Amino acid sequence: MMNKRQVSIETEIANIKQGLLELGHMHPGSLSQQQRSGVGIYHQLSYSHAGKGHTKYVRPEDVLEVRLEIENYRRFRGLTRKWVELEIELAKLKCDQGKPTKRHTGKKQQHTR
Repeated sequence: MMNKRQVSIETEIANIKQGLLELGHMHPGSLSQQQRSGVGIYHQLSYSHAGKGHTKYVRPEDVLEVRLEIENYRRFRGLTRKWVELEIELAKLKCDQGKPTKRHTGKKQQHTR
């Protein structure tokens, strides 16, 4: 039988799953403005993937979309991190549920063989 905290965790996990379903396109990284003489200001997407660093030029008309994709990726990472934390807590609660509670009497227990 689940206790109140377990039910709460299951509800939080369901909300996280729903949040993941609602995410749109995503992309890791950060967007920065660069300036070069003769070219002027432009936007650059920098990110790491598979252990390698990457940079890409971003057209002015795509800047808002790329920002949204970066925000979606950050949200994705936060949601999955929270999901894992909750799953670990839930597993611990389930494991502890079957164990009898220990009573501390202040005395050392003797080990018998």
